[in-house]
Amino acid sequence: MSGRHVLISQEELNEIRALYEGVMSNASHGLFFKEGSIIGIGVASIANRDRGTYFETCRRVLREKNWVKDIAFDQDTVSATGSIEASRGESPTCHRLRGIIRKIYEVYMERKVYCQEVECESTGRERCQFKILSESKW
Repeated sequence: MSGRHVLISQEELNEIRALYEGVMSNASHGLFFKEGSIIGIGVASIANRDRGTYFETCRRVLREKNWVKDIAFDQDTVSATGSIEASRGESPTCHRLRGIIRKIYEVYMERKVYCQEVECESTGRERCQFKILSESKW
């Protein structure tokens, strides 16, 4: 990725989420997810330069860009701590991160996948956990 970059604080991301949710309710979550998918394409393109270190490179890039404090990729599960999107709430809030993760797996697997956030720090969990499902298991 090249070009200019901007910094957005966690507080600003939370305020943007609250604004969109206030106008669009849960429909805004799809927009955040799509934003994450676009960001995920960039992360995956960097990682795809060396397939042998693909997921380690994704981890490094996501940490460098402060999306997470740490993240671990497994065959069908991803665990993350310190998601920039996590804030106190009653439901999962890491919609952009879910989009990023989905795109990372789609590029690597060269097929469509579904990514579901099954645990979230926002709801008091120790980490955010995502399940990756292949298209045949939707």
